[in-house]
Formats: sequence, structure tokens, C-alpha cells
Amino acid sequence: MVSEIIAAIKNGRNFLITSHMRVDGDALGSELALYLMLKESGKSVVVYNQDDTPENYRFLPAAACIVHELGDVSRFDAAFILDCSDLERVGEEAQKIGTVKTLINIDHHVSNGRFCDLTILDAEASSTGELIYGLMREMRYALTKDICTNLYAAILTDTGGFRYSSTRAESLRAAGELVAGGADPQWISENIYENDPPQKIKLLARALETLNLDMAQKISSMVVTQKAMQETGASYDHTEGFVDVIRSVNGVEVAVLYSQLKENYFKLSLRSKGKVNVEKVARLFGGGGHFNAAACRIEGDIEEIKTRVNRAITGAN
Repeated sequence: MVSEIIAAIKNGRNFLITSHMRVDGDALGSELALYLMLKESGKSVVVYNQDDTPENYRFLPAAACIVHELGDVSRFDAAFILDCSDLERVGEEAQKIGTVKTLINIDHHVSNGRFCDLTILDAEASSTGELIYGLMREMRYALTKDICTNLYAAILTDTGGFRYSSTRAESLRAAGELVAGGADPQWISENIYENDPPQKIKLLARALETLNLDMAQKISSMVVTQKAMQETGASYDHTEGFVDVIRSVNGVEVAVLYSQLKENYFKLSLRSKGKVNVEKVARLFGGGGHFNAAACRIEGDIEEIKTRVNRAITGAN
């Protein structure tokens, strides 16, 4: 399959790159690294994301090239769909993107349904960035400093700063080679983790007021409401990392962040410390992800949702 993807790259001229809604560091770093490689190879490339790039990732090389209006897709020879377990995750333009002649999926989610013509899927990989790195190594492509920066950011963020169980030996070897290629760990980390706007901190303070600790079941949770975002001047993007705050509590095994997207509709970010398969929990509600990190969306009253989710978590123990 890798050889077929390499052939598609060599033979194609016009490429589309996209990823999931509400992009994160892995999605962005992977997209931009692939974009730079294709551009440097003389290809015509468009990076399309439905949602805006979060502020703390706008420093990434080539981030300014991302567009948010897709236009006609008939000109594309192939579309790369990165860090997505299914086509619908790219958002409102999913159906249109699905008409591109050749679809190439590179992903590391265990819930992936193999929806593309060509696929690189490794659920053991730390990140899609790690898989893009492997593809470029297979192609014997000389990684530039900008590509190394993007791929390092992808691996760094999806491993939680190399703290998650998904951090394997291959992940650390890749990160080491990316640093050798010019990625600056301190500069990248400062931009991502130490560059929060005041609105985010104010929103976190409001969210912490909702903190619930069920130490008997070892579950922690917080709720971020639309009202809290409006009153603090924050946005959904500012909730990134909140779930890790509550997972850090001593004795907690599972953390859940309930982020309100609209009235009676919430996105759930689930994290566990190793014993509970939160991907299984998310899948019960139409979501997916990884053993220790997953997400889903649920419609309903927040208290009723909490009851259902806590019951599912207890059943997954």
C-alpha cells in the first residue's frame, strides 16, 4: 500500500490535503509537513480545513497557506485525508471531497473503517505525524527544517508531550531525528503550551467551578458551556488541554470534558490513565479514537448525558 501511495504522489500533479473538524496539533503538523514536501516536489497543493487554525498553532511553517473554502475539486488528482477515521470527520465538504478520483487516508485511530482507496493505518503509532515521517523516510525524502518542525509538533501534541502510553520507541526515535533535522523543542513547546491568551485562562477558571470528582468511581469531569465562552470572550479552541488538567488529579482514572457546541449538544473529550478503554466508551455514542484518548458527540440534557456516560465508563472497567 505504501508503494502505491508513493506512486500516486509521483504520478499526480494536483493534490488536496485535509483533516478533521476542529483541527489539533497532529492534524495541522501532518498536513503542513505533507504540503511542504509536495510543494518542494513541484506539485500543486491545496490544504483545506473547515475550521480556523487555533492561535497557538499559527506559528507552524506554512500555516498561512491553509484555506477554508474548498471550491471545485475536479482538478485534484488525489486527496489526502489525514488523521480521520471516517470521511465525515472532515466536515460539511465531506461528500464533495469524496468525489476526488483517488482518496488517500493516513491515520492512527483504532476505529478507522478503511474508507479510502489507499490507506496507511497503524493504530499503534503515536500520531499521524509519525506515519507521515515514516512515509517520507520510505521515499528517501530529505526533510527540511520546516518539515521537521511540523512533524515534531504533530508527534509532541498527540503524545501529550511524550507522556501518553502511545509514546513508543519509534516515536522517540522519530522525534530525535526531527530535532537533528532542525526542529527546536523549546521553541515549539513554548508556542504550543506557553502561549495561552487571557481568555483561555478565564475560561478554565469558569470550567473548574463545574469540576466533579467521583473518587469512588475514579472519574473526574468538567463542563464548558456556551455561556461561559461568551462571557470570557473565549472560543471552543481554547478548551484544548482542559481534559488533561482534570486527568492529572491523583486517584482519577478517567477524565471527561463536556464542551457545549449548541443547546443540548455536547462534544465529549475522554482520557484515561491506562486501565479503561475510553475508545470503547466513545464508540457507544458514535465516536471513536484510541484506548486512552477518545471523543464523541451527544445530544441531550447535560445531567442525563453525564449519567449515561458514567454508566458506560463503569461498564468499560
